[in-house]
Amino acid sequence: MRPLSVSTGIPPPLADIRVLDLTRVLAGPTCTMLLADLGADVIKVEELSKGDDTRSWTPPSAPLPKDSPPEAAHLPPESAYFMAANRNKRSITVNFKHRDGLEILHKLVKRSDVLVENFVPGKLSSIGLGWEDCKRINPRLVYASITGYGQTGPYRQAPGYDVVIEAEAGLMHITGEPDGPPCKVGVAVTDIMTGLYAHGAIMAGLRSVGQTDQGVWIDCNLFETQLAGLANIASNYLIAGDEASRHGTAHPSIVPYQVFPCKDGFLMIGAGNEKQFKLLTTIILQQPELAHDPRFSTNAARVANREELIDIISAALKRHDRTHWIDRLTGIGIPFGPINNISQTFSHPQAVARSSTVVVDHPRAGKVQMVAPPVTYNGKRMPVRRPPPWLSQHTAEVLRELGYSVDDIVRLRTARVV
Repeated sequence: MRPLSVSTGIPPPLADIRVLDLTRVLAGPTCTMLLADLGADVIKVEELSKGDDTRSWTPPSAPLPKDSPPEAAHLPPESAYFMAANRNKRSITVNFKHRDGLEILHKLVKRSDVLVENFVPGKLSSIGLGWEDCKRINPRLVYASITGYGQTGPYRQAPGYDVVIEAEAGLMHITGEPDGPPCKVGVAVTDIMTGLYAHGAIMAGLRSVGQTDQGVWIDCNLFETQLAGLANIASNYLIAGDEASRHGTAHPSIVPYQVFPCKDGFLMIGAGNEKQFKLLTTIILQQPELAHDPRFSTNAARVANREELIDIISAALKRHDRTHWIDRLTGIGIPFGPINNISQTFSHPQAVARSSTVVVDHPRAGKVQMVAPPVTYNGKRMPVRRPPPWLSQHTAEVLRELGYSVDDIVRLRTARVV
């Protein structure tokens, strides 16, 4: 297949979609950011005084230039964590426990195509913003609920925390060294996976509305997302009754397939078939007899004699530095990669060649570098149209769109409704 010669891109497919975002932290904001990346008008509703919890998760934070907008001078610097999951959105602050605030939210529900929330089940229903309430206002609404454990079952009222779900849904049990304690993954992967599932479910919900003219209530939760994320580990247990264990960076069923130490760093090497193992023994280790040794001549034999083989490979690789082995491994057909820190990751030639980061102009922080949307369409990424908003940046703008006058907005601000 020839590479595309012209980067034409596609029109933002959700440009006519409005999303009412009542989510905080990571799973929900990840979902709504993906919708915003595709062109949706995402209105993020935040608590009046402090907003999304992640706004206060500092350090680190973005710098504050002297010429930042005076109307935001009372706010703390923009949190790097918040900025990671909130590009392309507008921010408003509303006290929707107040009657007038609830009226604002109801007006937004009427004008929205999608509502995304991550409150404990029943909380929004108790204040007039549950699925049944919103469906009466807008029968075509896609209403997505993101929770810890789902809308039913004995744990339905339990709050959802990524690290707790990692523990409770099996991920920590299989993460870490064999002789060490369970470990969490380095990022909140269950939150991120849940955001991805919710994003896909909302796209399906929008298609359903187009086909049936009826709204959809989506129940998406961290617990079942993590169960699905166990993939082959879950299948091994459900089909064969095999209980999993921790293997560090190694693979339970393939050897050698793990991180190895070099003289000055680490390499991930995966010789997943006989051809690759033979290349490893002859070209890299220069011990071709290993490929014919009955202890290592098949993958099943290598799994049975894992420790002995790993010791042989590790001893050989420790003789030289990482660059030496990278040069030797490049282009010979063995999957491998260096263990990079974050600085090395973003200076990786592939990240540079693909323009995997983007610089955006933030009205409070100046020029800020961010990870770019990772998908291209006909060779072009969706643009970052808006930097992550400061708290309440668009409240007056959105209220005017809803028909509120200047005097109305002053009254609402004075009453601490917005």
